[in-house]
Amino acid sequence: MHTMIRILSIIFLALTINFAYAKNEKLTIGLDWFINPDHAPLIIAEKRGFFKEVGLDVEMIEPADPNDPPKLVAAGKLDLAISYQPQLHIQVDQGLPVVRVGTLVSVPLNSLVVLKDGPIKSIADLKGKKIGFSVGGFEEALLSGMLEKYNLKMSDVELININFSLSPSLIAKKVDAVIGAFRNFELNQMDLVNHPGLAFYPEEHGVPSYEELIYISNTKNRKNPIFDKFFKAIQKATLTIVNDPKSTWKDFSSFRKGLDDELNKRAYKDTLSRFALRPQAHDLNTYRQFGNFLKEKGIIQKTLQVETFAKP
Repeated sequence: MHTMIRILSIIFLALTINFAYAKNEKLTIGLDWFINPDHAPLIIAEKRGFFKEVGLDVEMIEPADPNDPPKLVAAGKLDLAISYQPQLHIQVDQGLPVVRVGTLVSVPLNSLVVLKDGPIKSIADLKGKKIGFSVGGFEEALLSGMLEKYNLKMSDVELININFSLSPSLIAKKVDAVIGAFRNFELNQMDLVNHPGLAFYPEEHGVPSYEELIYISNTKNRKNPIFDKFFKAIQKATLTIVNDPKSTWKDFSSFRKGLDDELNKRAYKDTLSRFALRPQAHDLNTYRQFGNFLKEKGIIQKTLQVETFAKP
């Protein structure tokens, strides 16, 4: 009898352990860039166990090339990717099967940056100059809108793909300007090395406002219930960051080596007010207006259907 009870106890324990492991679903997400303060909600959700609370094991993957994550989502090799609203419009127009399922940063971060003490004082001065970029498509879309306000065309400038090397390329004068420099990061980076930048913000130079960082999935996977769990954890992490920036900075900066420095500390502070507090909420007008802008500029052929960015 005692032997039977012991056997049943062991079986029950094994089933309990297996159930505990089984309830943690695996989710892979491709980041848009190397880990930085823009990703704080993901890092805090991981560090404080919010993903585990909703039964998720989340793997964050940094890209070798910032153009790769959306392609991997489209190919079904990633569950989610962090991308950009302007890029989504272009990719859907090109037939890529991707859809927005959430928002990370709800306002623009991107900017066109030149050296503050350099010869470029206005966007008009960029005629015939070299402009570095990192993510094809959407950065060119922003640049196109900004140049047009000053009667310049894309053919009036030379675009050079500099991948992750934005501020270093500008400081070394390999290019005259860079598009894709985030105002919360690159501007701080340049200031810290005594080569301050002068930024021109898209939304102040002819480009409608947009959501800078969004979460995208494959169109076929958009209704996966695992995403609701993911965003529940992300929202909790975001509110925790806003409510307690000091302790969450300590968690973020200790996530791995290299994050605890003055640049990330400054960028973290500058990003706090820009996170989406309701990551699954829909901002339909922002998408419609930006889509109309891209269509008017001839960058896309058709505007997005609501279902491409608003969950039915």
